[in-house]
Amino acid sequence: MLAKRIIPCLDVKDGRTVKGVNFVDLRDAGDPVELAWQYSQQGADELVFLDITATHEGRKTTVDLVKSVARQVNIPFTIGGGINEISDADILLNSGADKVSINSAAVRNPEIIDNFAAAFGKQFVVVAVDTRFVDGGNYVHLSGGRIKTAIRTEDWILEAQERGAGEILLTSMDHDGTKNGFDNNFLKEINQRISIPLIASGGAGNQQHFVDTFQQANVDAALAASVFHYGEILIPDLKQTLKNNGIIVR
Repeated sequence: MLAKRIIPCLDVKDGRTVKGVNFVDLRDAGDPVELAWQYSQQGADELVFLDITATHEGRKTTVDLVKSVARQVNIPFTIGGGINEISDADILLNSGADKVSINSAAVRNPEIIDNFAAAFGKQFVVVAVDTRFVDGGNYVHLSGGRIKTAIRTEDWILEAQERGAGEILLTSMDHDGTKNGFDNNFLKEINQRISIPLIASGGAGNQQHFVDTFQQANVDAALAASVFHYGEILIPDLKQTLKNNGIIVR
């Protein structure tokens, strides 16, 4: 069995790490470069950096900030936000990123997944999906959760896998920032239908929530933000708790 991964997420706006609830009411959580260094030292398995307003503001990810973060970490580093074409990904990978995360651009132009997988390899392509339960089903949302689509989340994830996604980063907007736990029922449902790694995101509030999502949904990785940023959970403590519960971690 592959070891489960713990992934802190840096949601970056205007050069600062921020965190909200259900994708709104953002508050400052610190300097992304400093936080990246701390997580690398604490034993995080990977790091995700999302420029959360790049798509909404119609601009590219801030490359200088990416380079600064990359210099501070010795763990795999995924970048997302405003990535629309091969050249965007190329610049970020050359700036120190190990993977790119695509979200809204992939939904609007699904062939971008095929193109990225062909150019860089599937292992570099993370398809991030923001989902919310609306009108009796889970639907994909775009532009940092601002725009609801008519696309069922399950259908989109299966298509993304078929096109060459190497991983799925699935964020429950209903659970995001609530600290009430991950959406394990839906995560389990998705995980049983795909053959590529699934990263759980949205809802972590304590160490037990990580135990629950690994045991109940059998996800490959769990991502969180505020509980790490504000020191509510320290990664070495979390990994010990997971080990104590029979969960294999790195």
